[in-house]
Amino acid sequence: MTKDELWRAVLAQVQLSISSANFATWFKNTEIIEVDTNRATVVTSNNFSKEWLENKYHKLILKILHNLNPEIKEINYEVTKTKTKRELVASPLSSVQKTDQLEFQEFNIDRESSLNPRYLFENFVVGSFNELAHAAAQAVSKNPGLTYNPLFIYGGVGLGKTHLLQAIGNEILKNSPSKKVKYLTAQKFASEMISSIRNQSIENLKSVYRKTDVLIIDDVQFLAGKEKTQEEFFHTFNSLYENNKQIVLSSDRPPNAIHTLEERLCSRFEGGMIADISLPDFETRMAILKIKTQERKANLNPQVLEYIANNIKRNIRELEGALNQIIVYQKVNNASPGPEKVKELLKNIVSGPSQKATPKKIIQRVAEFYDLKEAEMINSSRKKEIVKPRQIAMYLLRKELSSSYPFIGRKFGGRDHTTAIYACEKVAKEIERDEKLKEEIEIIRQVVYRG
Repeated sequence: MTKDELWRAVLAQVQLSISSANFATWFKNTEIIEVDTNRATVVTSNNFSKEWLENKYHKLILKILHNLNPEIKEINYEVTKTKTKRELVASPLSSVQKTDQLEFQEFNIDRESSLNPRYLFENFVVGSFNELAHAAAQAVSKNPGLTYNPLFIYGGVGLGKTHLLQAIGNEILKNSPSKKVKYLTAQKFASEMISSIRNQSIENLKSVYRKTDVLIIDDVQFLAGKEKTQEEFFHTFNSLYENNKQIVLSSDRPPNAIHTLEERLCSRFEGGMIADISLPDFETRMAILKIKTQERKANLNPQVLEYIANNIKRNIRELEGALNQIIVYQKVNNASPGPEKVKELLKNIVSGPSQKATPKKIIQRVAEFYDLKEAEMINSSRKKEIVKPRQIAMYLLRKELSSSYPFIGRKFGGRDHTTAIYACEKVAKEIERDEKLKEEIEIIRQVVYRG
């Protein structure tokens, strides 16, 4: 496998683990320029991206690289002042033509609206799990500001909320090019707020957002706990609403379930149309895979698609990520992978269906992940390095097994049920603002179900 092929395979797996926005921000214009014995050198275009890869994504990148090439045990990050190959030409895969290469869609973003033009209603697969949200989105795109204002769409991670939100923006711009459409995440909105306060340019920021015709905010649950940001968003919301400007919002939960969200904002969010997106059924998962395969001009055995659809049920983003890996393998090797090879390629994504979570297994896996002994998790130690894993184990017992709080307390040395309640609520809140903790818990959960 060449350096370019290796990095392409890494990117395909990274997409499964982080949000589309983060992938586009931190992995754009990156590549491996050298693999020397046990070290790989990864370059990016600026120091900020370099620091972020080193501090935020190093473990993830190293793990994937090591799985692909066991000899690689170190990564050196550098900044290149010249354009990377990825900016100049397509990766030189000898058996793959430029027009056939796997494109990372997130990179093709309009600067003014921040919309990805590839997110359209035409390539959004509709099923029973999302038909209400889809119908509401189409209605809004035809009459922005007049129908379902605000439109609030909620559902789990990777189920297509971002695609649907951006499809609304793209459809409006197609029909009315003069309209000012702005898409961004709640985290970006909060970040811009902080910067404008620091730079004493808050009035300029207010003017930008209040002049938009359509404001689309993704993942509004991240406004929770940010009082100043919520206050400014409340005034921006009111200004737009009073002038019949369209507001579209998304979250991983309904408004009344977003903790520490101001009541006045919750009330505004509930004042329009609320539509949920649930888990896709098998037929819809197959339809999504077939459409994505056609988009990438790949020819895969139907049994491969059925295997992916049967084993990845909870996340459309994971479906696409799995498909990316298979297509990369096929293009690099100029041959379709057989059933056993498919299982091997997707072993880090697909959890064994026969495995079952138990209290003992959860405690064991949490202890292993944090290099602790099970006895340390159970005893009365109040050391920080033990308290955190113990609370995570309690949270997983509640989340994955619906264990009662008294039962959880008994499993950890006969602690009172109030201790279990506190631990579960504390971890749940921290997950909302700590992406690293969220990733750690998801890794532990996957290990639990793999046996």
